[in-house]
Amino acid sequence: MWKEFKEFIMRGNVLDLAVGIVIGAAFGAIVTSLVNDIIMPPIGLLLGKINFTDLFINLTPEKAATSLKAAKDLGAATINYGLFINTLINFLIVALVIFLVVKAVNKLKKPAPAAAAAAPTTKQCRYCATDIPIKATRCPNCTSDLK
Repeated sequence: MWKEFKEFIMRGNVLDLAVGIVIGAAFGAIVTSLVNDIIMPPIGLLLGKINFTDLFINLTPEKAATSLKAAKDLGAATINYGLFINTLINFLIVALVIFLVVKAVNKLKKPAPAAAAAAPTTKQCRYCATDIPIKATRCPNCTSDLK
């Protein structure tokens, strides 16, 4: 059983998948930092000094809070739409980068050779509409002369 497990783990597919997951997680962290630390602050500034991470709706009015952290500390139920906006932008950036990578890889691939059209091997009898070999001079079905 150990030998089979070792063979399974050492397959190319499993190793490729593991490397892809690790690189994907690292890439996700980079994109999250890009969105939270570089993209969202200027957008918030342009929209009137809004901090998107603090945009929330408090569903517990008796636990009033001015920031999301304060609301969480009070145990208030909240809808965190600012964090959702950040996550949505993260997703769009990741999707765009993956699209560009796939497009670049497809460009590097050689185009598949076009299939040559095969010459016809049969023709149709003009009298009985039966398919017959292209070199036939008489129809084997209706015995018509095809010359």
